[in-house]
Amino acid sequence: MNTFSVKAFGAESKTADLAEMNIERREVTANDIEIEILYCGVCHSDLHTARNDWGGTKYPSVPGHEIIGKITKVGSDVSKFKVGDLAGVGCIVDSCGTCDSCKQDLEQYCLEGFVGTYNGKDEHLGGYTFGGYSQKVVVNADYGLKIPKNLDLAAVAPLLCAGITTWSPLKHWNVGANSKVAVVGLGGLGHMAIKLAKGLGAEVTLFSRTPGKTEDAKKLGADHVVISTDNSQMDSVKGKFDLIIDTVPYDHDVNPYISTLNINGTHVLVGFIGKMEDALFTPPMIMGRRSVAGSVIGGIAETQEMLDFCGEHNIVSEIEIIKMQDINEAYKRMLKSDVRYRFVIDMQSL
Repeated sequence: MNTFSVKAFGAESKTADLAEMNIERREVTANDIEIEILYCGVCHSDLHTARNDWGGTKYPSVPGHEIIGKITKVGSDVSKFKVGDLAGVGCIVDSCGTCDSCKQDLEQYCLEGFVGTYNGKDEHLGGYTFGGYSQKVVVNADYGLKIPKNLDLAAVAPLLCAGITTWSPLKHWNVGANSKVAVVGLGGLGHMAIKLAKGLGAEVTLFSRTPGKTEDAKKLGADHVVISTDNSQMDSVKGKFDLIIDTVPYDHDVNPYISTLNINGTHVLVGFIGKMEDALFTPPMIMGRRSVAGSVIGGIAETQEMLDFCGEHNIVSEIEIIKMQDINEAYKRMLKSDVRYRFVIDMQSL
């Protein structure tokens, strides 16, 4: 298969800073689109993969799965896009297409394992996939996303991960005008959960450990803020919430939140991957038919639905734009939670 070279930023090892390099992209095939990348959001998953925190990273590693750009080539069989269209690529660039999950447009739960935008198995060139910290990307058009023209393109980029990660559980658990939703954690995921839940018409509450985030939460659309370290405040919301979106990215005790769920309520984890040290205390679950669940990103159809919704309601992420050359400093700041609320790379800097 013919290829071409593009500039990218990636890590040569788990201890190496990200630096400029050249990578190969495949030439467009009949079903592909080629995208000139304009913006790429920065996700905690990028950092974890570059540093091999989860194991299994292939090097060199080029992260980035919140890609916004303009189409420069289309394959002969592509009808969904044309040259010059805006397009996005999220976390998935391929899946088996035939399993029960894929047939339900749930590619994120592909029983064969979806192909990630980076560090996934590259079925075309062999090896593994490279992400959006690069000048261009080539993907199957079925995994491309249409971008609303009325939105700030840079601020749309995080919707392709942080947005869909919180949208998917909101839709799955049928959040609407009569729903009461709580959000745990006000970061890249949490601030999108508030915006999207509010956009769907829910009454939204932020759980925070300290009062310092109250003003920001209210500006983002939260109706209430509950300080989770204050027993009296926690007691005041017992049995209130239909859904809790838990965005905290590290091990934490979920038990204090369970009793704040309504009958049949669900506490859904979207931020933490790993073992939780505190065991679930089951009486509040059993006595209220309450659940603890997990959710990850969303399928292509669901992601497009989210983007269309955001276009209609003028919802985008809160961002700080950086140059590609500043990515290592951005990673350091992410580890200190020093970003409000998502970094986005201006890829013209590359």
